Amino acid sequence: MSLHPVRRRPVREGPVMPAQQKVRRAGVCAYSAGVFTGIVQEVGEVRRVEHAADGSRLTVAMPQTVAAGVRLGDSVAIDGVCLTATALEDDAIAFDAMGETLARSTLGALAAGDRVNVEPALRAGDPLGGHVVQGHVDAVAEVADVREDGIAAVVTFRVPEGLARYLVEKGSVAVAGVSLTVSALADEGFEVWLIPHTREVTTLGRLAPGSRVNIEVDQLAKYVERLLAHRV
Repeated sequence: MSLHPVRRRPVREGPVMPAQQKVRRAGVCAYSAGVFTGIVQEVGEVRRVEHAADGSRLTVAMPQTVAAGVRLGDSVAIDGVCLTATALEDDAIAFDAMGETLARSTLGALAAGDRVNVEPALRAGDPLGGHVVQGHVDAVAEVADVREDGIAAVVTFRVPEGLARYLVEKGSVAVAGVSLTVSALADEGFEVWLIPHTREVTTLGRLAPGSRVNIEVDQLAKYVERLLAHRV
């Protein structure tokens, strides 16, 4: 992985600062709320995880294409979780994650050396190649099965109770920050097909039964449900 030096600024040390972050109960996100496409093309590597009483600081080594454009306060999706860049090192970016974020996503299990999908927030004029992803993770899903079918890998995910109702066949879902199409609904979850390119440029190529990934369903389904609930 090619890494690119970011602006040289001192790293701000210390515990996570709650005032810099906000919880969104429909999912988890850091203070700065960005919008993403789910078209992940880069993978970063966790350099350090510093735990504190009220959260953790994650320092992630970034590829050139991402690091060069990130400034302090910018939003970056890490494995599908919207986080705010709180410190810039020579070749890495630090993010503060509060307890709620760590508990409701896979970020709480990250360790040095782990690889993560990274995507900077969408900017005006950027192409929207996937679907609108907010970085508000709904839950963690578990891989139930992986099988090969021609050039594709077919992956079946098991989701927590109550989440499957937001999924529809041929609808969109974000898996570890990657925009995918639901190819079929399973008894306890859903199925997707991964093309070789997706497996090569994201962490999804390493999925195996038992792997845990962040899931964000299409937000439109939630709004429709809430509107219909009031009518009923």
